[in-house]
Amino acid sequence: MADTDIYADSRTYYSTGNNSRDLSNVSRIRSFAMSKKPGQEVARRRRASHDEITKPRRFLIDVEETKRQILEQEDTDGDNQITIHDMGPKTLPVGTLDSGGHRKFEIRDEARLNENPVKRLSRMIKTNFWDGLTRRIDAEGLEIICADPKNRTADHSPRIYIPYNEDEQYQYYINLVETRPHLNLQVEKLPKDITPEYVKSINDRPGILALAMQKNVDGQGNVTLKGVPFIVPGGRFNEMYGWDSYFESLGLVLDNRVEMAKGMVDNFVYQITHYGKILNANRSYYLTRSQPPFLTDMAIKVYEHLTEEPEEKKKWLEITIRAAIKEYYTIWMSPPRYDPITGLSRFYPTGLGIPPETEASHFDHVILPYAKKLGLSIKEYAAKYQSREIHEPNLDEYFLHDRAVRESGHDTTYRFEKRCAHLATIDLNSLLYKYEVDISEIIRLIFNDQFEYNGNIETSSTWSERALLRKKRIDKYLWNEEKSLYYDYDTVKREQSVYESVTAYWALWAGCASHEQAENLVKISLPKFEVLGGLVSGTEDSRGTIALDRPNRQWDYPFGWAPHQIMAWRGLENYGYMTEARRLAYRWLFTITKSFVDFNGVVPEKYDVVTLNHLLKVEYGNVGTDFKFVPREGFGWMNASYQVGLSYLTHHMERALGTCTSPEVFFKNREVKLSSFDFKGSVNLEESENYEESKNQEESKF
Repeated sequence: MADTDIYADSRTYYSTGNNSRDLSNVSRIRSFAMSKKPGQEVARRRRASHDEITKPRRFLIDVEETKRQILEQEDTDGDNQITIHDMGPKTLPVGTLDSGGHRKFEIRDEARLNENPVKRLSRMIKTNFWDGLTRRIDAEGLEIICADPKNRTADHSPRIYIPYNEDEQYQYYINLVETRPHLNLQVEKLPKDITPEYVKSINDRPGILALAMQKNVDGQGNVTLKGVPFIVPGGRFNEMYGWDSYFESLGLVLDNRVEMAKGMVDNFVYQITHYGKILNANRSYYLTRSQPPFLTDMAIKVYEHLTEEPEEKKKWLEITIRAAIKEYYTIWMSPPRYDPITGLSRFYPTGLGIPPETEASHFDHVILPYAKKLGLSIKEYAAKYQSREIHEPNLDEYFLHDRAVRESGHDTTYRFEKRCAHLATIDLNSLLYKYEVDISEIIRLIFNDQFEYNGNIETSSTWSERALLRKKRIDKYLWNEEKSLYYDYDTVKREQSVYESVTAYWALWAGCASHEQAENLVKISLPKFEVLGGLVSGTEDSRGTIALDRPNRQWDYPFGWAPHQIMAWRGLENYGYMTEARRLAYRWLFTITKSFVDFNGVVPEKYDVVTLNHLLKVEYGNVGTDFKFVPREGFGWMNASYQVGLSYLTHHMERALGTCTSPEVFFKNREVKLSSFDFKGSVNLEESENYEESKNQEESKF
């Protein structure tokens, strides 16, 4: 079926909106006309997308002057973006080439109008955004990657830290200092034992951490090193992050960028080998922190798409799984992250002091009471606390939990406030269950049930038994039969948390829920999290009352995030709930598409999924919205969620999405029976028998 058959005419979704010629806009244009200066044109009426174009035309354009004119005319609020908040006419007089520029013709962006917004955004992600987010650590990439918007120390010198035993890399960068003095690069070697005390000691001279490099032959036949590329999330997150990289890799694989995804796995193996763990991100101040572990599933997704010879693929997988086993044993199943009483694991990093990557005033409200008690300013107290002139156990405990929140990836949320390091969470233990199942299957299917690790033979049955034991512990400590939901477990208070988190559905992704538990999660608990724009991070009741002294947290209600959506879609699919998975995917993709259409192509870090708003007044703001003119990178896992989400939609759903049909209208028009419909909560949709079949979802096999 041709694209012109699949998608609605462009006028359906471009000739309506807040900037169409309604009475309020007319009054604003009249006001502008009355106040205009001599010689200044009155704003022209917006030209509709159905105006007739009789033949292709060629134009004579002064590029710089045209850019200036467009901004002056269309960007009426002066933010260097053209959105539905701007009141310009959305037309531009341009001189034709045949007339030497004398004959003017009013145009709009016709190519953009004629391209369905779903196809346009998906294409931009595939061909532009991934490139904009690509980084390498080598001579060519250092200037970009060394820039750290989070660095608030006085020392902004470009600096790279090299593992103690990477002599070849160290010499490469030392040579770089001599051959490219304009970089002002500082090169430092890390010690063999990277202790919390050492990491704290270099917080005043932060730097990028070296990643994997490969030998490369240049045009003159010289052998040199070249950085293995990776994707960064975007904005102020200009380094390789742990769990972001997993979701980014899902989008990369779908976009046929398998080599990039493979390189990101290789960089994770490098991190485990040289830094002992998959890092929160590869900056020096993250050396004591990890992030949610996804390496085994990431490796499997890449392995299934590799085109190398079978033995070469097998060797690559062997190296990767050996690193994953090391991470499993030494990080997640060792103190302090492992709790010996429950047999479950926790986010529990070993850093010291105040996390240095936060905004300068981020902890002022925490430090203030202690500073007042000693008659010190916040700045004075913080300096003395950091230098250990002042010892305050309560602050030590607070910052332990704060670092644990950052290791969890959910920074911040009232779910984890002042207790994160004590919680055996459903998300982390679901991921470790998946590690155990994946490693068991890989050993059995790829390595003939024998895998050597540190002189010992690992068997599939050993890992299967670990998975079964973890499932029993998850059922005992984390599952709440009465509430039909998984909760976190406080390993110090010996009780379940009462916070309702959408990460409960990670158990479906990992496959550790029984079919009865899955049914209860879907039929009883899912309505608590499903809102107009997708899945919300947690329930409003769990978050509690918001006030001036208790502000919103970005991982709480009403915010929705890409990783939560993707994990839920796949989890629902695993247990046969494709109707629900598609419905949630449509809601989320509508949120992204509508924002993309209305706000100059924006693809941000997160959304308020209750009001479908990306202009958020919440901690850290919203990364991905601060760009000029046109978007060049989107945001890493948001890009991936769009590509992954499209794979869940039927053709009919994709057509509706292309016309920006809201979920309310779409599900009603599909003759959906609604037993209850409340976009702040319960939604129970039973689709008609003639609901269109989805695209086939290929089930990957080894």
